[in-house]
Amino acid sequence: MKRLLRVSFDILITSIVPIASWFLLGIILDNHLINIFSLTYPLQCLMGMIIAIFGVGANISIYRDNNKNGGDNGIFYGIIFSILVFGFIIFNNDNYINFMNMDTKIYKIFCIYSMFQIFFHTVLELILTKLYYKEENKKANKIAVLFNSINFVSLIGIAIITKNQLITAIISGILMFMMIVFLVIKNVEKIDFKINLKNWFKYNSVAFSVSLMFFVIYFFGFSNSFEYGEKYMIAITFATLVTDMQWDITDAVKTVAKVDIAKKKFNYNEHLRNAIKLYMLLILSVLLMSLILYPFYKPDLKIVSIFISLHILDFMFGPFIEIKICFLQLEDSALKMTTNMIIAYLIRTAASFIPTPFCTIIGQMCSTSYEFICTKINYRKYKLKNISTSNNLVGVDLKNI
Repeated sequence: MKRLLRVSFDILITSIVPIASWFLLGIILDNHLINIFSLTYPLQCLMGMIIAIFGVGANISIYRDNNKNGGDNGIFYGIIFSILVFGFIIFNNDNYINFMNMDTKIYKIFCIYSMFQIFFHTVLELILTKLYYKEENKKANKIAVLFNSINFVSLIGIAIITKNQLITAIISGILMFMMIVFLVIKNVEKIDFKINLKNWFKYNSVAFSVSLMFFVIYFFGFSNSFEYGEKYMIAITFATLVTDMQWDITDAVKTVAKVDIAKKKFNYNEHLRNAIKLYMLLILSVLLMSLILYPFYKPDLKIVSIFISLHILDFMFGPFIEIKICFLQLEDSALKMTTNMIIAYLIRTAASFIPTPFCTIIGQMCSTSYEFICTKINYRKYKLKNISTSNNLVGVDLKNI
């Protein structure tokens, strides 16, 4: 549990700083800026895709393919790919904002700034992932705190001093660029340029596919929802603010499980108990954040209650889905699990085109239901297939699954 909380802490810091930053920027500079969080939210899914291959996949290859410099190679290639992806979007910034049905004049400067921030966080996550697989969790904690502290203080401090969007974005962006260059130099030890994209993808194809589908879902879903007016935009932004950090933190469950599975010391019952405790804490934090932030945003109570209630229900399913998916991906069939996940998120993607402002949350619950059923069936089949040889599975308890 201690290791799970350490990883969760890094994700907490990395998630809460952008939320707090956009909230304060809305007070200091322009109250519209809080909507930047929802505007660029789909782009976080691109970060997830990059980390899935060049972070997690590359580090698992250290143990599965004997690629001892896999983590460093992943950081190198991940940075190059990130520059290409986010650079393209930055150069098409106006088209992106227009597609999301928002005002280019209001959001242009900080939309670009947010894209740079997502790029910096992508590099940070590649570094932290390498440290998790080296079990240097304390060092990862220190780096996460240092990076996010400088990020928050520089951005908000400059905004308070200048009260100017352009100057704030430029100075803060330069400081964070210097910081990320420093972290790369200090944490990349040796690059031998070896790359096996096929295996890197295979080891974490489920997470990659989920992030890809999420990008499509939120890219089109938010654009669809925002057409219904400011009332729904505020409610969606509010629900996203009070649940996004928690959804990010659930990645800690998958991270710790994959580390133990890769190293052949996985115990399902232990991971499940810890995951349930973590998810319960996250649900309580959603309720607490909702109570604290409601007076500031005053979203439509009926609309936002629907969104948040369904998010909480989804959290309750989480522990019973994610751990089994991680195990089946690496020990049974990556193709099967990826296919099931793609089907689930195709259902969710299709729902994002439904002509209703609730399209994203409807799709979310449909895909979760499908994942829960399919994962339970697939794991039962795996258990029956391997029950006679279960004693040979190192560290895996199949009896109570």
